[in-house]
Amino acid sequence: MTVNACGVDFGTSNSTVGWWRPGQPALLALEEGRTTLPSVVFFNADEESVAFGRAALTEYLEGYEGRLMRSLKSILGTGLMQGQTEVQGRPLRFLDLLSYFISALKQRAELSAGRGFDRAVFGRPVFFVDDDAAADQLAQDTLADIARRAGFAEVAFQYEPIAAAFDYESRIQREELVLIVDIGGGTSDFSLLRLSPQRLAQVERVDDILANGGVHIGGTDFDKQLSLKAVMPQLGYRTRLRNNAEVPSSYYFNLATWHTINFAYSRKVWSELQGVYADALERDKLDRLFNLISKRAGHWLAIQVEAAKIALSEQDSTMLSLQEIEDGLQHEVGREAFHESIHQLLCSIETTIGRLLQDAQLQAPQVDTLFFTGGSSGVPLLRQRVAAMFPNATVVEGDRYGSIGTGLALDAARRFG
Repeated sequence: MTVNACGVDFGTSNSTVGWWRPGQPALLALEEGRTTLPSVVFFNADEESVAFGRAALTEYLEGYEGRLMRSLKSILGTGLMQGQTEVQGRPLRFLDLLSYFISALKQRAELSAGRGFDRAVFGRPVFFVDDDAAADQLAQDTLADIARRAGFAEVAFQYEPIAAAFDYESRIQREELVLIVDIGGGTSDFSLLRLSPQRLAQVERVDDILANGGVHIGGTDFDKQLSLKAVMPQLGYRTRLRNNAEVPSSYYFNLATWHTINFAYSRKVWSELQGVYADALERDKLDRLFNLISKRAGHWLAIQVEAAKIALSEQDSTMLSLQEIEDGLQHEVGREAFHESIHQLLCSIETTIGRLLQDAQLQAPQVDTLFFTGGSSGVPLLRQRVAAMFPNATVVEGDRYGSIGTGLALDAARRFG
């Protein structure tokens, strides 16, 4: 029996929608036959249009004038959620920006399924906001409001790592104690669960959840740290002024962070940089920064850094083209530099997992399986360091971009079927 309920994985980098139908793939095609829709919106000023996903990135990279917005989920739980930005000369609330994207996600899923969806289970990280329960609840309430604005009459939530566990549980033959390791674009989430074929049909699983934990670290943070370590120094980051002070770092931090890149394009920043330039000791590097800002090429650069991160997961070094900033400029980035840049982030992830074991009152050898999912779980050093904490566990590779959406679809069928 099919139901008019779906599972929505609104991700920092990519989003999916799942609809549970026994014997058929759960994930629906959302763009050009693909089941993932990059969480990107481009407001095209030349065409006076709005594009989503890969089409948005294509229009931006083809040179159309406009405003690119990415990592939309990262805004939830921050002060930005109550603010607004300027798009095509008009103010746009961030609340409305997210509503545009969720509405497009729903419409594409309904077109793919050939039916409407009025109920949904949305995935959520274990913590939208670290160490602030009130802000975390506000983030979930805000997402629920956005979902209702998009046309969902009923909205429920499920932790993303638990949704991934449901997907894995549908394929196992015996009871297992499983640590779900979900490394997404914006958060790293972990759940310790008892899974078995016998438990699969149960709707209420609270007794099988031994512990949940999470930290606000994900793939976009890996991008940011790699950019600050290996790329932003080519634009003057950490260079000196005449008084021996460093060039202010805020410009580089904004440019290295997906959802704050547009802040670097304000008149105020341009004016401030004129004064910085007058005192800079390495003006050739500041020239590159000016070129980047004047061309509004911050997102272009972030895409190059992201591609370098992915390449370094498979090879020892990669050549980063900075052609948009300066003719002929290239910079080689090594895997060692990447590893150094994310060391502290991985330490935080290890600490979070250690606390999770303490909360569950378990020892590492008791864990049977490590189940990796999430688009950023493919970073080799991360996998090595987490696996080293559980030397007796079997490592299982989930669908990095689909396990959560599939699990949410199954959860929606259980809740609303």
